[in-house]
Amino acid sequence: MPSIGVKLYSVFFKFMLKHRLQSRLQAPENDAVGGGGSFGVTSRPDEETAAAANPSFSDGVATKDIHIDPVTSLSVRVFLPDTCLHFPETQTKSRVGSSSPGSDQNPALTRRYSYGSSNNGVVSDSNGVVVKRAQNVDSIHRRNSYGCSIDDANLISENGIYRGYNPVGNNRRRLPVMLQFHGGGFVSGSNDSMSNDFFCRRIARLCDVIVLAVGSENKYPAAFEDGLKVLHWLAKQANLAECSKSLGSSRGSGVDLRRSEENRRVSDAFGASMVEPWLAAHGDPSRCVLLGVSCGGNIANYVARKAVEAGKLLDPVKVVAQVLMYPFFVGSVPTRSEIKLANSYFYDKPMCMLAWKLFLSEEEFSLDHPAANPLVSGREGPPLKKMPPTLTVVAEHDWMRDRAIAYSEELRKVNVDAPVLEYKDAVHEFATLDMLLKTPQAQACAEDIAIWVKKYISLRGHEFSY
Repeated sequence: MPSIGVKLYSVFFKFMLKHRLQSRLQAPENDAVGGGGSFGVTSRPDEETAAAANPSFSDGVATKDIHIDPVTSLSVRVFLPDTCLHFPETQTKSRVGSSSPGSDQNPALTRRYSYGSSNNGVVSDSNGVVVKRAQNVDSIHRRNSYGCSIDDANLISENGIYRGYNPVGNNRRRLPVMLQFHGGGFVSGSNDSMSNDFFCRRIARLCDVIVLAVGSENKYPAAFEDGLKVLHWLAKQANLAECSKSLGSSRGSGVDLRRSEENRRVSDAFGASMVEPWLAAHGDPSRCVLLGVSCGGNIANYVARKAVEAGKLLDPVKVVAQVLMYPFFVGSVPTRSEIKLANSYFYDKPMCMLAWKLFLSEEEFSLDHPAANPLVSGREGPPLKKMPPTLTVVAEHDWMRDRAIAYSEELRKVNVDAPVLEYKDAVHEFATLDMLLKTPQAQACAEDIAIWVKKYISLRGHEFSY
């Protein structure tokens, strides 16, 4: 069972959030922005302490904020790990095996996996989910996926800010790109909150990826469309960087040389004004992963479906995998966990229904809405067999767990790699909530995600498997 501290904090958390939701449902301005057709209208004011962006590698990860759409409030926070500057082999200790500041390690943690195994200590529960005792993380050897590398120290200014852009450079280390969608029931949280900043830094270090935390705090359908808009923006950035590189890399003599110099000046101006320097220098959009937390899992799954539909229209972006952390899936027919755990910790079912009423317009509100139920009959979009590999993380004391597991089972029926990691004695948002971020279970979850994700982003192929 969760600790006494978690139970007490859950009571306080639910009281405050429920009061906030009810006040917004009754607010007269709710009708002005709740029509469902207003894109880019923020559905809530700033309510959390924001973590300031830090474009230096003072703690191993540099961050910056980018407002990518001048018409709306859509923004992203970029998390760039310092491993982009050197080969991972030069490190004396793997980042995946190391703990982030403030985290503890406990070799006695219990985790559950959907894959069967012949390992000792593995049994199956009544739901068919395999229970396995975790091994000591120090005994697990994990490698980073990597490409080329050069010494980029000359791109770091005197005050430690990393510029990272060289339009004529060829030997840059490329990192996979992960789009992260934060949780909060569509009505709280932000991409630059203290808790989300901590979580994204941890994921960037462990997975060795560039994390783009999407700040889409809008009502349906804007939040979903904003997620897709970021994916298109990533493709545009990759194409602009390639164009800038080709303009500045020509060689010749005489007239060709003068033309090359002109192209280089155009390239410098073009790159400085149009290309995001960190992504241009180190991003590899052909290895793109989606990660959604709680309601962000719904957005990630929508973006994955749209990416499958778009196909080569998104080139060079390719979504190779997605991670759904306790997704916010619901439905009109209640599951066993929705009945048994309706009054569970932090986000109980009645409060989540209030959140859905705020997120969807009154005309569209339905628990079987495509945004809420991925298994509703007659669902539009590509068949499930074309979905990317999907890792689902669920908690034992979460009323949404059964529907997330059911979705994973449907994916496995059509031969999609879709394991489930269920964590014993865990609650909803156990790996991302502010007071739980530094627990051993939260650290273990991030490490497990890193192991699975690296099967699909490693340049060496499927190195990692349970």
